[in-house]
Amino acid sequence: MYMAGIRFEWNDGNTDHIARHGVTPVEAEEVIAGDPIVLQVQFRYGERRVLCAGKTAEGRAIALVYTVREGRVRVVTAFPAKRSLREGS
Repeated sequence: MYMAGIRFEWNDGNTDHIARHGVTPVEAEEVIAGDPIVLQVQFRYGERRVLCAGKTAEGRAIALVYTVREGRVRVVTAFPAKRSLREGS
């Protein structure tokens, strides 16, 4: 998918995973395109992973972890933000 100049990498693995947390790919893309707050950066499994939080177009607070592979944003996980994150984003 493509949004606001950002290319995303989606497949059954990551779309099914975030769906189990009640988040859609569109919501995850909206958070990333909306300039989320970076909460933590870690190196895991040989890649840089970013934990961030932001809001969807509907105002829903979402936290997510993403990485960049071959110029595409791959959402690793996403979930409704806890209250402490919702109040800060």
